[in-house]
Parts: sequence; structure tokens; C-alpha cells
Amino acid sequence: MTTPRPASSRRTRANGDGTVYQRKDGRWEAAGYVLAPGNTRKRIRVYSTTRKDALAKLTEKIAASNRGVPVPSAAGSMAAYLTYWLENVAIHHLRENTHTRYAACVDRYLIPGLGKKKLTKLTAKDVRTWLNHLRTTCQCCARGIDTQRDEPRCCATGSCCSKRLSPLTLIYIHSVLKSALEHAVREEETPRNVARNVRTGTPRPRRFEPLTTNEARRLLTTAQGHRLHALFELALHTGLRKGELLGMRWEDLDLDVGTAAIRRALQRTSTGGLTTLSTKTRASERRIALPTRCLHSLKHHQEQQQREREAAGTTWQDSGHVFATAQGRAIDPTNLTRAFTTLLRKAGLRRIRFHDLRHSTATLLLEQGVELVVIKELLGHAHIGVTATVYAHVRLRLQRQATNALGAALSGQESGEQTHGDGDDPPPSGAIVP
Repeated sequence: MTTPRPASSRRTRANGDGTVYQRKDGRWEAAGYVLAPGNTRKRIRVYSTTRKDALAKLTEKIAASNRGVPVPSAAGSMAAYLTYWLENVAIHHLRENTHTRYAACVDRYLIPGLGKKKLTKLTAKDVRTWLNHLRTTCQCCARGIDTQRDEPRCCATGSCCSKRLSPLTLIYIHSVLKSALEHAVREEETPRNVARNVRTGTPRPRRFEPLTTNEARRLLTTAQGHRLHALFELALHTGLRKGELLGMRWEDLDLDVGTAAIRRALQRTSTGGLTTLSTKTRASERRIALPTRCLHSLKHHQEQQQREREAAGTTWQDSGHVFATAQGRAIDPTNLTRAFTTLLRKAGLRRIRFHDLRHSTATLLLEQGVELVVIKELLGHAHIGVTATVYAHVRLRLQRQATNALGAALSGQESGEQTHGDGDDPPPSGAIVP
């Protein structure tokens, strides 16, 4: 008679679920097969301090593999990992235009410079050497731009034009690499993000010159009678971004209460054309109070749009946007830029970017004594530190005026004169400006 075998105390897992066991060093290890680049399968191992966590990590990777998402190989090249990161990770977390810029950065700089390196063997020295090479290399020669010209004028003629990358571009390239490696660390493909150990330096910021009070007044006066007068007035009074203005719908406005809900932005993408997207950040989704002057302009604009609708008849294409074309369609951001440039020329003002209206709003509000936290909420900055950093030049000037006024009061004199110094320099504008 056969003696029945006692039930095993070990928990069994279904075929394909992988294995999990405790190592001699006390850690738990889980291993299983997943989809790898090239439509192959490989065995991966994950580790944790508890059996439950190790099993959860493995289950997550197997589930992603079953959805057809390949898991990058740690032994693979940087080129393979960056391609995987762009196609399976970044594409789900970035806006289309941002993803397009990331892809161009990867194809143009990261893969040619670091693509042959192994992901797990990449060092901070490799990254620093590569960045230094980029900093000193003529892009005309490195990317073959000169050879594509009808008449070469750089390396092909023996006279290098020394067209090098700007410091801001180098910082952007470095930030893309850091983002990719940060995800590799989260997926435990590499133990650390070596790009974080490399400093690119702080470039000297470019300078932007916001409109003065007199210039802003002249711009609004010239805009009187323009079919987009309400847009320019709203931009100067509220600091809304171009995309936020063009993406605004009538349902977002409460003209009786005098408020506007900023929920979306209009952008042109390479695949979808003019597309309405969510706001730039979570903090950008906000409700703002509309000044009385803008309320009057918007009501007049609404009446004007109704007349355009009646004139267009059956050709009217109702997009629901507050600011639309004469046929009701959404306005292309590029066309708005052209209209703004023409308006500046007509007003006899220097040429500035449309985004500088946003800087002008914040600068003029600060000079009127409005608190920084109010400006931060109006502009939709994620943190008040961003507002404080971008407009530090204005605060410095106001500090000087305040201390001069105090000095005049203590000495018994009138503070009619203003001392000018470093605080009156044109404000800086760099990559951090939102």
C-alpha cells in the first residue's frame, strides 16, 4: 500500500508566473521571463527586502510584457534603451510637441554620442566627456549641414564657421538624458543616474524687455478697432499664455460674475494639427478674475462674433472658441504672432515676443505693489519660487525705492528722486521662464 505524500509547505505558482525565493543574504529574489527588444524573451531578476515586494515588482514587469511592452536589457546599449524609453515610456507622459523635441534631441545628440555605451557601464566621466565634446564641436560639420548646402562654406571649404551649441541647448540635452536615466533607475536597470553627477553650469541668461506703462498704453490704443482687440487687452491685463488665450471657450467665461476658467490650451502638433490640450501644469488650471475693462471688451467681442456668424451663414464653422477666425475656426498660433508683430509695427514699438506680454503683466503688477502670491496665482505658476526668481529684478528695484524712501523720511527730506542701478537692468529670460 502506498503511503500518501504529505502536502508541501511551499507555495506553488502557476507556469509562467516566475519564481520567488529568499537569498542567503536575507533579500528576496523573484525571477521570470519577459518580452525583450527584438521580439525575444529574457529572464529577469528583481530584488526586495520582503517577499511581497519582490513578487509585486516581478508581476508588474510580466504584466507589462504581456501587454507587448518590451523590457530593456541592462546589458544592452544606450541606443536601445533610449529608443525603448521614447517609444514606451516618454510618449505616455509628454505632450506631443515635447515628445517630438525629446526625440530630436535623442536622435541628433544622445545616440550619436552615447549610443554605443552599455547602459550599466555608463559613467559620469563618459557623460562629462561627451558634453565637453558637444560644447566645442561645430554643429555645421558634425551633423553634415555644410555638405548638404549647394555652396559649402564651412568645413568643406577648409574654413570652419564654429557654429556651436548654446549653453541653454546643452542644458536641455543634459536634462533629457537625466530624465531617461531616471526611469532606468526606477526600473532597476541601473543602480544610479550618473548624469545627475555632472554639472553643466549656469549660463548667463538672455534678457527680455517687457513693455513699460507708456508702451503698453500705446499698444492698447493702437489695438482699438482691431478684431482681436479683446485678446490683446486680456493678454496684457491677465498675463495669459498664447495657447491659453486661443484655447479659451465661451463656456469658460462668466461675464456676469466677471471670471474666466483656464482649463485648456491650443497648440499645433505635427500629427493632429490644431489641438486643444490640457493646461501646461496642474497649477495652470485656474480661475481668474477679469477686470472691468476686459469685461466690456469681451462683451463687445461677443457681439462682433455674432455679426460675423450671421455674415458667414452656412459657411460658419463653430469651434466654440472665444477668439476665432471670421469663419469661426480656431486661430493658428502662428497667425496670431503675425498679427501681433504687425500691431507692434503700427504702434511704433520695438519688436518683442507675444510671450513678453506675460512678462510685462507681471512686471507692471509688481511695480504697482501687488503681492507676489497674487501674481503667482494669476500667472498659474506651480511654485511661488518660480515667480520670485523670474521677476527678481523688479523686486530689487522696489527694494531700492523703499529704502530710499525710508532714508529720505529719516533725514526729513522728500523722496522724489529714484536711484537707478543694477535693479533697472533689463530682466533676464532663460530656460526657467514659464
